Amino acid sequence: MPSIGFRLTTSYALALSATMIAFGAAVYWERTASTAREAELQLDGRLVAEVEFTRTALEQVAKRTGTVASGMRILGREADTSWVLANEVRAYLEGLRDYLWIVDETGYPIFTSSAASGIGGEAVKSVKNVMLRQPLQQAQGTLDLVPGSARFRYYLMPVDSAGPHVRALLLAAQPQPDDRGPQQLLITMIFMAPIILVASAVLGSWLAGRSLQPVDVMIEELRAIQDGRSLHRRLAVPTGDDEISRLGTQLNAMLGRVEQSFMALRRFTADASHELKTPLMVLRAGVERSLTHPKTPSEIVGVLDETLRQINQMGELVTNLLTLARADEGRSALQVSQTDLRALVLDAKETAEILGEQQEVSVTFELPASRLVVPVDAARIRQLLMNLITNAIKYTPAGGRVVIRLSEDVDNVLLEVQDSGIGIAPGDTPNVFERFWRADPARTRTGDRPGSGLGLAIAKWIVGAHGGTIGVQSRPGRGSTFTATLPKVPADSSGAPFGDP
Repeated sequence: MPSIGFRLTTSYALALSATMIAFGAAVYWERTASTAREAELQLDGRLVAEVEFTRTALEQVAKRTGTVASGMRILGREADTSWVLANEVRAYLEGLRDYLWIVDETGYPIFTSSAASGIGGEAVKSVKNVMLRQPLQQAQGTLDLVPGSARFRYYLMPVDSAGPHVRALLLAAQPQPDDRGPQQLLITMIFMAPIILVASAVLGSWLAGRSLQPVDVMIEELRAIQDGRSLHRRLAVPTGDDEISRLGTQLNAMLGRVEQSFMALRRFTADASHELKTPLMVLRAGVERSLTHPKTPSEIVGVLDETLRQINQMGELVTNLLTLARADEGRSALQVSQTDLRALVLDAKETAEILGEQQEVSVTFELPASRLVVPVDAARIRQLLMNLITNAIKYTPAGGRVVIRLSEDVDNVLLEVQDSGIGIAPGDTPNVFERFWRADPARTRTGDRPGSGLGLAIAKWIVGAHGGTIGVQSRPGRGSTFTATLPKVPADSSGAPFGDP
């Protein structure tokens, strides 16, 4: 799952993108609308100026000539009289590119510009309705003159002093907004948006990392506390009263409660193990005395043998618990000295062969030809070796084979114990060094292969206390290989704790 910093940065970038799109759309829309309004205002001003200029021109011609229109009789219709503009006025007005109409008092057009002459009948009717309003006065508005096109803005002005035949003139034109401004703005936003987004994402990532840095520090400190011996440590709580500070305070409070429970459990385990040793010794002595007494009935001997076996197993369990309890408290220091591991393994050879004969398992040793001297605690390494050998023989069926190897490389010494036993399932191998863990019914304390379930846990502690590592490779039905790696350089002899009690 992505980290919180990555998710915060992504969310920030998405929110910023949405905000930028909304803001850009609003700015573009407002700029477009503003450009359109500005074009309309400019057009209105131009229309007023041109209408005023046209009216002035008509009035000057009327003052000089008496009229700006002349009449002509249409053949066949003597009652109809049409008026046309004087030539000098017509010549001037025909140069206009806008839509211009000049009508007489009956609403008949005295003059129509070349642009306006091409509009349809409905548009002409709309113009006529506007120009024949009563009372006639100056007016501005919009007309739909060309279907499918933008509406035209117009300016209507009555004309009273340009002769008896001129009533009003109307000038119309379409707004022509300058789209270069909005388009340039759009191009600029499209160009700048990725740059702003990338810069903001980088800045957001930096801010998220900086904000979450105290959390990373807490995680590292919590990881260091997991060894079980550092529960006295507390997290560095940032100043302030924000969420991270409150989290650190609550974690410290929780660590305090865990430490108290942890220490109480350790003390109980150590005290109980210590207190059980004496009663077990008394029980063992009593049972052994009864077994050797000549008057003990034969039917009781079998019961006493089983009792002695159970007492020995319980004694082994108590000893192992006491060992781990002392290791957890850091009171099990190593007595490190230069030790010949080859000789140490050879010392365990006889015991291993005896155990193998009892289980009908062949035990062989593959050792270097010369001495192999390293700084270790000889007693603990002997305990490690016997735990691994006993474990291998216990889970190897009759007729199987156990091989103990000792070798070295540049920096380490390798101790391997390989068996051809029942093996361990792949999903169970990470748990074999946990306390009291059992993979299957064959690994129970009351089955055919009884045990305390602490031997491998102690083996891991011994190797870890020497600064080494231990691992296992196994396949069900094909056996297992336990490999302990011990460094040649002396390790801290304080004795590392092992996990939870």
